[in-house]
Amino acid sequence: MLHFIVFAIAVVLSEFHVIVLCNKVCTNQVTSHTLRYELLSSKNETWKQEMSSHYHVTPTDDSTWYSLFPRKMLREEDEHDWAMMYRNIKNSKSIQGLLNEVSLNDVRLDPKSMHGEAQQTNLEYLLMLDVDRLVWSFRKNAGLDTPGEPYGGWESPTMELRGHFVGHYLSASAQMWASTHNESLKMKMSGVISALSSCQDKIGTGYLSAFPSEFFDRFEAVTPVWAPYYTIHKILAGLLDQYTLCGDDRALKMTKWMVDYFYNRVQNVIAKYTIERHWASLNEETGGMNDVLYKLYSITGDEKHLTLAHLFDKPCFLGLLAVKADGVSGFHANTHIPIVVGSQMRYEVTGDPVYKEIGTNFMDIINSSHSYATGGTSVGEFWSDPKRLPETLRTENEESCTTYNMLKVSRHLFRWTKEMAYADYYERALTNGVLSIQRGRQPGVMIYMLPLVPGGSKAKSYHGWGTQFDSFWCCYGTGIESFSKLGDSIYFEDQGGKTPTLYIIQYISSSLNWRSGNINLRQQVEQLVSAGDPRLRVAITFPSKQTAGGTSTLNFRIPVWTYSNGANATLNGRQIPLPSPGNFLSLSKSWTPTDKITLDLPISLRTEAIKDDRPEFASLQAIFYGPYLLAGLTDSDWNINAKSSTSFSDWITPVPSDYNSHLISLSQQSKYTLSNSNNSVQMDQLPQLGTNSAASSTFRLILKEPENFSKPEDAIGKSVMMEPFNLPGMVIQHYGEGKNLGVAEYSSEGSGVIFSLVPGLNGKESTVSLESGDKKGCFIYSGGAAVMLGCSLKSSDEGFKESASFNLQKGFSEYHPISFVAKGVRRNFLLSPLLSLRDETYTVYFNIYS
Repeated sequence: MLHFIVFAIAVVLSEFHVIVLCNKVCTNQVTSHTLRYELLSSKNETWKQEMSSHYHVTPTDDSTWYSLFPRKMLREEDEHDWAMMYRNIKNSKSIQGLLNEVSLNDVRLDPKSMHGEAQQTNLEYLLMLDVDRLVWSFRKNAGLDTPGEPYGGWESPTMELRGHFVGHYLSASAQMWASTHNESLKMKMSGVISALSSCQDKIGTGYLSAFPSEFFDRFEAVTPVWAPYYTIHKILAGLLDQYTLCGDDRALKMTKWMVDYFYNRVQNVIAKYTIERHWASLNEETGGMNDVLYKLYSITGDEKHLTLAHLFDKPCFLGLLAVKADGVSGFHANTHIPIVVGSQMRYEVTGDPVYKEIGTNFMDIINSSHSYATGGTSVGEFWSDPKRLPETLRTENEESCTTYNMLKVSRHLFRWTKEMAYADYYERALTNGVLSIQRGRQPGVMIYMLPLVPGGSKAKSYHGWGTQFDSFWCCYGTGIESFSKLGDSIYFEDQGGKTPTLYIIQYISSSLNWRSGNINLRQQVEQLVSAGDPRLRVAITFPSKQTAGGTSTLNFRIPVWTYSNGANATLNGRQIPLPSPGNFLSLSKSWTPTDKITLDLPISLRTEAIKDDRPEFASLQAIFYGPYLLAGLTDSDWNINAKSSTSFSDWITPVPSDYNSHLISLSQQSKYTLSNSNNSVQMDQLPQLGTNSAASSTFRLILKEPENFSKPEDAIGKSVMMEPFNLPGMVIQHYGEGKNLGVAEYSSEGSGVIFSLVPGLNGKESTVSLESGDKKGCFIYSGGAAVMLGCSLKSSDEGFKESASFNLQKGFSEYHPISFVAKGVRRNFLLSPLLSLRDETYTVYFNIYS
């Protein structure tokens, strides 16, 4: 009888699956991670009690939905039958036509490339972290000895989310080892696995965490606790990555034991209460529990893993997406994107077409209404109203975790469909959303949010830049993963046809051991030297061949940001026809070490309006150069006048590649430097690199009589003007003796803007002085913080000579190879890729009046 009841329930469930899902309403009591941290750190008990009093609202449920389930969990002997019937009813079938991932073990990034340098910076950070400090709270929770000191920030022993970063570390180190085979890292990550295994053995139930299991008592009672399943997901995912990428069998054993514990735990909740209580608890953030469980099921085939995965699918949210409803506004973004990623894995595991639609609809909703020019999404960790993004431009935009997870969504969709739009999105979000969050080549310095407010700075959000050992935010965890798997979406393969086929969708200097194609392939992307040479040049060669092989096919993505006019491709020096942008160039042959393919694609400038359908915001636009989002150095002005222009060249021009050799900074006493601020010139403290002060203390020498020069010293003895680095089109100007210097619009005939660069009046080597071109015998000098023109030079006035002499040095800032000058209404803007900026203030959305 029980089997008949179960079967009837499953049949009804399958027939009403989509309808019922969309009727279940989610509540949204999840608060941001930042607020959780503040609550736990606060000593204000009144505030804590107030926040806890409205922690959860019981979701409005649909009685029909719940009546489809047994009110108590099935007996142990019936669980397998239940799971199998449910899976069969849900159209389980093998999915055909999916592209396969290429293992990170077979891809190597060029260490000199931008991506290779970012990977190396992350590797250095992973190697800095100490095993004993990472696992300190795990050992404490297991009752083991705790050598060393715990880390701080979100890994502090007082933080309820502690342990989450260790899970990320397991994933990141597995991905990094696969990408580099660094033996020092292998020893370190193996040490973490050993320590965690000892903790799990000591506890003895399968439970493994840095916090006590009582946290789950609170979770199941729907009372305040900081996302315990979120942390468990990170640990499970890290262990599974250690198994799949590094072959550590211990990690798989630990994973299965952990899942057995939580399977029984969820079963007990449903048996003690109802499944309704379990759904209510999912209003708390649970990370990608469904995702990791579906992955585990694909390895083990254990139906308990499939059943538990289903129970973390959060139908109230996914149901809205199944019927193409844009209901994401107001939801905590990074609570729900991982659930969508899990639903995509459900499609791959079960073949249920509903979940294919869910992933597709979600991506369409985010891209059409909720994403910024970077490819990122969210403001203050939440989704805002659709197509109303101008009001959301703040310091707390684009939580880095959301970009990390949106890349997973697009990656699945590309593997399913081979549609170019998903590959283009991946490139956009990786280039602008991921590569922008490292602070140059500083290991372990990353950001939580990516500010998009006009005049914002990566250093001036709520969190600012993190620190190596005292931050460990959620975005530090996804950050170390992102920079460990930069090679995972360059290549995909299709083994479903007669001919092995490789898709090359990202142009990143790298090499691939393509096993199914039986070839080694090297992709070399020529580094961009100047925006004045707007070409992407790629060469594909085949250094060696393992054994004699047959024909294979290479499909090259022709990006939407290029154009057909002027695009070229060759095979062994012979021209081959190119498809239009947004398609794949397909080449098939038996490849040999003498073969060479080249692509030479024009890189176009373009603007892109912010996502808002109101006419008054139509002028708010971002500027792109190929895949690169350009940011303008400014803190208070973002208006561009393009009304009379007929092409981009009328209002935006590239910075020539030789201009870096014209950049100087002028310092004194090894403590102070000439700087411009608010259209005045003064002496400031020596700046840190990558800051507004560094940009303000850098000037371009412009010769009055144009001629080539390769270094600043070549300009000594010549008449020059000095253009502030961050104010192109302006020059330093004097206003007469004893008056402070200022900054004025450039004019070769302007009064007070020409100076002779002469050897330093103090007679010291490597110093220079600036003599006025229209007031001979008058020199720029510093009088404390002020910088003025002085004309009282006497042979015995050593003090004046010293104050009028400056150390000539290389500029504190320099032009990125991709740099432009855009004509503004009141001033011009220096543009460079957002990913290149550190602490400088910038805007990515301009008011472009056309």
